[in-house]
Amino acid sequence: MRLVVTGSAGRLARVLIPQLLADPGIEIILGIDHRDARYADPRYRHHRLDVRDPAAAEVCAGADALLHLAFVLMGGGLGHRRHDRATLRAINVDGSRQMFEAAAQHRLRHILFVSSAAVYGAWPDNPPLLPETAPLRPMPGFAYAEDKVAVERLLHAFERRHPAIAVTRLRPHAIIGPHAHPFLNRVLRQPFYPASRALTQCVWEDDVAAAAVLALRQRATGAFNLAAQPALSLYDMLGRTRRLRLPLPLAPAAAVHRLLWWLTPAVGEPGWVQGTRHSLALDTRRAETELGWHPRVPLAACLQWRGASQ
Repeated sequence: MRLVVTGSAGRLARVLIPQLLADPGIEIILGIDHRDARYADPRYRHHRLDVRDPAAAEVCAGADALLHLAFVLMGGGLGHRRHDRATLRAINVDGSRQMFEAAAQHRLRHILFVSSAAVYGAWPDNPPLLPETAPLRPMPGFAYAEDKVAVERLLHAFERRHPAIAVTRLRPHAIIGPHAHPFLNRVLRQPFYPASRALTQCVWEDDVAAAAVLALRQRATGAFNLAAQPALSLYDMLGRTRRLRLPLPLAPAAAVHRLLWWLTPAVGEPGWVQGTRHSLALDTRRAETELGWHPRVPLAACLQWRGASQ
């Protein structure tokens, strides 16, 4: 099997590509990223390209599947351009559109897109566990979530035009682990929690990669939620690793966070704080029954991991 992986220098790709290369059935992986990416296996070949570059589309020639991971997360090294909504949309949505059309042009058999639980939004009327059939309602102004929804809608229209191409959407909750974004790791290492006690989840990076491998092998179609169970409040999550926990009023916290976001990308988009007002927890039974996916790293082990504080 010949694969194209966009965002191949990214955080999840550093976990996923070694898992893919462990399969002798993988003939070659053609990586696309605007940064360098190096993997020891000679079956990996890197193309240093932006997904908006027409040359990136040509990388799909002769491939069997496209794994689309390229997306701007927490500013994505853009500096002050992270505040330019048009720039983000051009990378996230227009770049995705180009890669999907290239997959159709070159007759690939499968597209796998790594979406996010953020597509559902944290709303007061959310059910205790959101199934994949729940409406996509990103938090207003949360660019990351809005663009994930936009790309999912692109794929929905794409599927109707190209029914022979299998399309998979993975919707992981907050990904943590050694390669995950430091902000998401730090959330579980600090003492503050939102006074709302909203329920949330996380998932280990290797388990997300494993779901992608399973979906690829099966040419699975549709959306799959990914999260470690059970859903807990951040207060209860912090209680697994520390005694001191401090409530944080959401309104002033959100105001401070918006200010910090203008100064540094390290704190992440304001939408991440906005999303703690209400519960956002995933029903993962579809991934378990249809993919045979089960988190190998349980929630308790995720919460006990200390790598982010080192």
